[in-house]
Amino acid sequence: MCYYVDAKLSRKEIREVFNVETEFTEFKSEKMLSGFRAKGTVEKPLPIIIDENPDTAVIGDWGLLPFFSKDRTFQSKTLNAVIEELELKNSYKNSINKRCLVLVNGFYEWRSLDKFGNPDPEGKVKQLHRIHLDNGDKPFALAGIYNIWNDIITFSICTTKANTLMADVHNSKKRMPVVLNENDHLKWLNIPDYLDFAHPKYDVKLILENLEPEKTPNTLF
Repeated sequence: MCYYVDAKLSRKEIREVFNVETEFTEFKSEKMLSGFRAKGTVEKPLPIIIDENPDTAVIGDWGLLPFFSKDRTFQSKTLNAVIEELELKNSYKNSINKRCLVLVNGFYEWRSLDKFGNPDPEGKVKQLHRIHLDNGDKPFALAGIYNIWNDIITFSICTTKANTLMADVHNSKKRMPVVLNENDHLKWLNIPDYLDFAHPKYDVKLILENLEPEKTPNTLF
């Protein structure tokens, strides 16, 4: 899944990398932003680009709120949207053709290990990794869907079956966010068949950074 992202990016980077204007003056960028809300926290802002205005980045609130939401507590349930099931979920089916790009500088996932440091889907030890698109360490986009609720742009990050690299990292659930190559941004925003972006039909080259190598045993080979 995708509940933690690297949101350390500036307005200048957004303008240069995505060739857009920025419709916000302030954005608190965070190296590790969690979609989960601590007590007393209301907003989880991230820069996004929506299909209706692809030339401008705006601030969206992580956790899609469908039209029937009575309040914002529902957002904890909609941080991710399973791309293979969008039409089946009441929360998402009205947003299938409301597409957005979620702008990040990476995302995080944990590999499950046994007590000896060996990969084990049932393991209790968790080893943190940062994942990035192989694009020269520039900001990149995740595929998202959105809905405007009470004048607030709310969004979910779409997830798909993990590719080979991510299945090794996210070895308990074997899911990953839909990461977009730069030349596919407009395709995601405009092409009706969203399943064109589900793995294995769609794949990208990712780079993996192990942030806790001390949890893996040293070997001679």
